[in-house]
Amino acid sequence: MLIIGHRGARALEPENTLRALRRGMACADLVEVDVRLTRDGIPVVIHDATVDRTTDGTGPVKGYTIEDIKRLDAGEGETIPTLREVLDLVQVEKGLVVEIKEPGTEAIIASVIMDRMPERLFLVSFHPGSVAMAKRLLPGAQAGLIYSGETGDPINLARSAQADVILPRWDRVSREVVERAHGAGLLVVPWTLNTEEDINEAAQLGVDGFASADPCAARRYLQGEAETSPAAAR
Repeated sequence: MLIIGHRGARALEPENTLRALRRGMACADLVEVDVRLTRDGIPVVIHDATVDRTTDGTGPVKGYTIEDIKRLDAGEGETIPTLREVLDLVQVEKGLVVEIKEPGTEAIIASVIMDRMPERLFLVSFHPGSVAMAKRLLPGAQAGLIYSGETGDPINLARSAQADVILPRWDRVSREVVERAHGAGLLVVPWTLNTEEDINEAAQLGVDGFASADPCAARRYLQGEAETSPAAAR
């Protein structure tokens, strides 16, 4: 199973910072970031629409220029990274999951990624239109639909958006969902799994990967599960 470092390694370091990404890259197959645009149209890595929760600043991300937002402390002396900085860090060796937070920003995000394409790239969003647009702009990437609540039929919705992956909240995952998704040619990558119990259950359900806030702990849990499984004993 693929291990994705959620916002880098948000349980261990300030989320969505280069520090968190370095920590996550030590154990994860891919690291995940959230992308929004500054007032002057620069893609930066931050989850919320405002800077209040994760920095020493206040107000909406789109109210800041890149110069101003770089002055904020995002924790442990880290700054809010640009998407370009993240791509330079990840390079080709590690995979990257980019969550598109704002519809209408897909073209700018794709233009930054084109010159620094990681070996494995997922472009994901809660917005089906963003998923479809991302797939058109970067057909070499895998596109994914995220969902957490009632979405009708997420399998058909994902297929209609040309998605390759569904990313359900963990409590939305069942064996039926996994089997239906696989039958439709979709990968299943739930979020966010942080306990040994949940990770072992996910392995039993046959998911293709999962996001974790502590990817090194997740790696230990997976290795333990493999070492004690009947298949490993043969």
